Parts: sequence; structure tokens; C-alpha cells
Amino acid sequence: MTSIFSQDGKQTACTIIEAGPCIVTQVKTTETDGYNAIQIAYGDKNEKHTIAAEKNHFAKANTAAKKFIKEFRNYYTEKNLGDAITVDIFTEGEKVDVVGTTKGKGFQGVVKRHGFSGVGEQSHGQHDRQRAPGSIGNSSDASRVFKGMRMAGRMGNDRVKVKSLKILKVFPEKNYILVNGSVPGHNGAIVYIQK
Repeated sequence: MTSIFSQDGKQTACTIIEAGPCIVTQVKTTETDGYNAIQIAYGDKNEKHTIAAEKNHFAKANTAAKKFIKEFRNYYTEKNLGDAITVDIFTEGEKVDVVGTTKGKGFQGVVKRHGFSGVGEQSHGQHDRQRAPGSIGNSSDASRVFKGMRMAGRMGNDRVKVKSLKILKVFPEKNYILVNGSVPGHNGAIVYIQK
């Protein structure tokens, strides 16, 4: 993340996203595939790590092998096979949704994962109980632990959509867009931008 200043001196937190160029590698229609969709690819891939089927697929679009492929359904556009999609499709001031995978934090306890306060002070013979979850269920009536109980477990690495992020600036020469606020994922992560 970074921040920019407006003309009146107001600071706005924003994120720089490199959006493209993405190459159209397949156009699906209801006549050939049963539904309308467009498949785009991004990021160059080393040829020695590319299988023959992928090489032939990308050769139809007259492009080198790409790392990431994404299909967008019900996408009605005049794009043809091999066309490049750049940041020119975005305009300053419009709202977009950004989908990505959050940072993975591994197996975490209840204090970090759910904000439990723990036992607090160590007194009355307690030993190593400050960050323990405490009681998790009834003994005789329910005789089980209910589903959805907040307990320790794996945290992060979730697919998240952040809605209605405003595009502050578009840099067509570098394929950068500046969006207001934060987007999910680490630096250099792959995100999907939806209009």
C-alpha cells in the first residue's frame, strides 16, 4: 500500500495494481461451448516448464505461454482471440471489485484468531493458562461440542472479495491502476478485478 495527496492536502490510502496486459486466449460462445465466456492469461511462463498441450493452446492466440489463466463467464465483448486487454478499459472514478487470496498465517490460537482475552492474570495455582480457550461445551445436557465453536485452527489463506473500490488514477504506459484502500493478498499476489 501507499498513499497519495489530493489538491487540498487530504491523504488517501491506496494500492497500486499492475493490471495487464492480459491476452485473450479463448473465446467461448453458446454455439460451440454452451455458454458465453472469455479466457484471459497473464504473466510469462518459462517454455521448459510448459507442456505441449499448453503450447498449442497459446499458439492459437499467437502468444507465449502464460502462468495464470482465468475465465470470465457471461462476458459479452467484441474481443477476439489474441487481443490484449490493458488498463484502458478502466476510467478514473469508477468502482471495481477486487478478488484475491488473503495472507496465510498458519495454525493460530484463539487469542490471535478470534480475539479471545485469555484468562488474564496468573493466580490461584494456574499454570500456562493465559492464552487458553477455556471451556468449550456442556457436560451432560448437550454432551457434545456445537458446530461452529470458535477454536484454534488455520487462519488466513481465504478467498476474499473487496467491493466498491474507487479507481483514483490510471497509468496506461505502465499498466498500473491506483485503487482506494487495500486489496487482499501479499505483495505481488494475483488478484482479479471486476467491473
